[in-house]
Amino acid sequence: MTALAGSAVLALGIAPTSAQGAGAAASEACSARVGSVTQQGEHLIRGVKATTPPSVSAGAPKVPLYAPGAVRLTSYFEDYPGSGGVTTRNGMVVIGDSLYSSSYYLDAGGESMEHSLRRVGGGWSNFTQLERAVFDKPVGSGIVPRAELYALRKDGVLFRWHHTDAGWRSTGSYPGFAAVKSMAVISKTQTYDTFIANTHGGALYTIRIPTSSPMKPIVRQIRTRTWQAFETLVAERCGQYGTLLLGIDKDTGTGYAYAVGHANGTATVINGLGKVNGTFTDPLHFRLSVVSYYDWLNGE
Repeated sequence: MTALAGSAVLALGIAPTSAQGAGAAASEACSARVGSVTQQGEHLIRGVKATTPPSVSAGAPKVPLYAPGAVRLTSYFEDYPGSGGVTTRNGMVVIGDSLYSSSYYLDAGGESMEHSLRRVGGGWSNFTQLERAVFDKPVGSGIVPRAELYALRKDGVLFRWHHTDAGWRSTGSYPGFAAVKSMAVISKTQTYDTFIANTHGGALYTIRIPTSSPMKPIVRQIRTRTWQAFETLVAERCGQYGTLLLGIDKDTGTGYAYAVGHANGTATVINGLGKVNGTFTDPLHFRLSVVSYYDWLNGE
């Protein structure tokens, strides 16, 4: 494995806005639900579409959940529709030094009914990235569901936990990722999860993590430069094997959309769709997924 910490430090530049390699334009059907945690501690859900230029919706009414400024890290949230128009959303957040499981209910009118915040554990002050990967299929498919939790520590060590009936169990860690600035899941299978990650030096990589132990990530470079501006990456399925990728530059409050073909190292097709027609000024952003057994990410 090539450690990301050893990647070359490239000259600073602006966020990429044009295609990095030839490729077909994303279908207008490609879209992502992008959530944010506002400074006031609310959830705001908006839709980003691969239009020309890419666009973002005004969003549904904000849902008050946390104390202002309390949430430091967030995973993606899953949206689970229930009977009578009731919706359940759940994810993981870091508040202070602790990791919490966060879930809430919305009635048919989108009003918050109940919020549950359950502490999972402490020792999270030095972590900079948090994400889940839940692989599932509908009942009767024969697929055994699994759920992994990943977190990146400031010193570049990537950690993994597996969910069991007794809670989260550590299943390994791996050093060498100090250069990573942001990462997002683009693939989930029975045997591995894959992240797409940009570095402080501007490179773009895939990080495939087999579910086997010991934990041994497989890193492949996609691009060598121009990706350093993004503090947050949000990835959603686009077509059968592609990805709609949103890069958010928190310094300017802007977002750039990309249609990414099936990941294949430097041969990966990336079509820059341009600057999103809207702003991204909230402190944290995340993906709002469909229910897990329909959340099929096949980007690598």
